[in-house]
Amino acid sequence: MSVIAEMLSYPFLVRAFIGGILVSLCAALLGVTLVLKRYSMIGDGLSHVSFGAISVAVAAGWSPLPVSIPVVVLAAFFLLRITESGRMRSDAAIAMISASALSVGIVVTSLTTGMTTDVSSYMFGSILAMSRGDVWLSAVLSAVVLGMFVLCYHRIFAVTFDESFAKATGVNVSFYHTVTAVLTAVTIVLGMRMMGAMLISSLVIFPALTSMRMFKSFRGVVISSGILAVVCFCIGMTGSYVFSTPAGASVVLVNLAAFLLFWLAEMVLRKRIRWQPLKPGGKRTPFAGGGQAPKNARKWKTIRPEGEHAPRSAGGSKRQ
Repeated sequence: MSVIAEMLSYPFLVRAFIGGILVSLCAALLGVTLVLKRYSMIGDGLSHVSFGAISVAVAAGWSPLPVSIPVVVLAAFFLLRITESGRMRSDAAIAMISASALSVGIVVTSLTTGMTTDVSSYMFGSILAMSRGDVWLSAVLSAVVLGMFVLCYHRIFAVTFDESFAKATGVNVSFYHTVTAVLTAVTIVLGMRMMGAMLISSLVIFPALTSMRMFKSFRGVVISSGILAVVCFCIGMTGSYVFSTPAGASVVLVNLAAFLLFWLAEMVLRKRIRWQPLKPGGKRTPFAGGGQAPKNARKWKTIRPEGEHAPRSAGGSKRQ
């Protein structure tokens, strides 16, 4: 507790904690939808676009944030339209835009200011880069993201898993894609201030993938991702202060450790709950993976995931 009290005595660390927690929460919630729709690397691509825009702004003497946010939002729209039209796969489009924007940023930097402190902080992150205005913008962004998931949860669920069904029920799928793209772009730009262009995509990917190891429902994954992102960020920031390591890399390593722990827990639970003994008089069922139960196994049953029921036939009886 003394370490935390010492950290909170520095105003720049307080801003870094508040802004980082809010950005991590937004990235984790948006990351669930992006990972399920196979847009996992969009954070990496947009961060490189932001780096290119920031390099041009620094070289021209402009304020980086007002320049990078519109550019990244336009890049997100462009990625969305390319993949929706089917002209190019999402991973190929993200790789193309990412490499192009990063090349532009490197060339502009080398021809003008060189690798200055401002450009380096956006490339690798710095806890000193989070200003008071960034904290307020992060608070507004988190309020919008939380409000969207609370008020429009069922529509987001439908758009994420089945766009055709969502359109048939009257959901404006294009509108939700647009809102998600804008919120993701703003989250990436704000997160780059502290995590850096190289590591910001971890805030989008890790919480969702980690939560999917233990939770099988969309609601459970969303809630777990938000909590996990905040906890991992706080632990990573504390470790960064104690061991004098870069904040962004420390947060990523904590997220990696959480993913490995959840993965091991999933493996252990899967082995333990795969078979359970039935009550006396129950029928033996074959292995879930096919074949017959071992000779020394007596009266087993397969455990179904929570919420999963056997499909019914047209007559209403369950299929065996």
